[in-house]
Amino acid sequence: MDVIFFLSGLVLLVFGARLLVKGASGLALSLGLSPLVVGLTVVAFGTSAPEVAVSVGAALDGQNDIAIGNVVGSNVFNVLFILGASALITPLIVDRQLTRQEVPIMIAVSALLIAMLRDRVIGTAEAALLLVLLFGYTAFLVVQSLRANHAAQNGARVDAGATRVGGSRLAQAIMILGGLACLVIGSRLLVTAAVSFAKALGVSDLVVGLTIVAAGTSLPEVATSIAAAIKGERDIAVGNVVGSNIFNILGCLGLSGLAAGVAGITVAPSILAFDAWVMLATAIACLPIFLTGREIARWEGAVFLAYYLFYVGYLILAAEQHDALDTYTRAMTVFVVPLTLLTAAVIYAGSARRAKE
Repeated sequence: MDVIFFLSGLVLLVFGARLLVKGASGLALSLGLSPLVVGLTVVAFGTSAPEVAVSVGAALDGQNDIAIGNVVGSNVFNVLFILGASALITPLIVDRQLTRQEVPIMIAVSALLIAMLRDRVIGTAEAALLLVLLFGYTAFLVVQSLRANHAAQNGARVDAGATRVGGSRLAQAIMILGGLACLVIGSRLLVTAAVSFAKALGVSDLVVGLTIVAAGTSLPEVATSIAAAIKGERDIAVGNVVGSNIFNILGCLGLSGLAAGVAGITVAPSILAFDAWVMLATAIACLPIFLTGREIARWEGAVFLAYYLFYVGYLILAAEQHDALDTYTRAMTVFVVPLTLLTAAVIYAGSARRAKE
């Protein structure tokens, strides 16, 4: 039954997110919002709706590890797995104007989250601050779009499935409500099954949240980015990931913190000691490539995927307290991380030189 609940929850989350994106995008466009604003807010935020549903549901049930683990794990998954897989399909040419703004914001909110986690609790005031920042970010995008309407019309593309929404505003409102209902039911099923998996496998809720739940709730981002890469819409493949990561921190944790009440979301020590820093590192890893406006090559996508496998491998070994954990950690620290930093420096230097030329 747990497997059935989990699979049913995933189907409802994906279907609900799709309905929500279609309805909200159609309604936004019919109200006169520009495609740029719809693409950066409704489409990107809509694909993060499963993360919101699961994290808020987990916070209401007192499953704090799943609530925070889902967000941190999803952000790591989005960058390393989704961008990696998309780049393997086709090299991703990064839009310089977009990513020079959005990627630094993604890094900044990731660093802000680490600062908030220092007392190991996301309280009501901190959650409210995250939501205020989300509203401010969205308002900034709207104002920016209005000031550069020609750029929005010529340079921005929205998911074709989101723009071809027929029918009246009533039909679009019904889609939104139907999508929300699927998300609520799906999140309940998924969280219930995930907790059962954790108990059956003998691992913590946090590990399940960082891996199984995080990957499951990121399925809309997987579908959107890979489909965009196949169609050659490479800016959507990248922008969807970056926008979703920003919303995961500001929106998911903001709403989850408020849902948790005065007690707030209690954060496990391992999140602050390791996982949150991995999330920040993956965000910073995008900077050398994105700032120079170059492409993410296939081999770089393969490196991203390899790092995600390394990360999951560490979580599994740590959860089981395996004898190989120390050797695995030492190999990552002594060889893999320094080699990656050196490679990133070489990539950045070469890209910066080509950009000047």
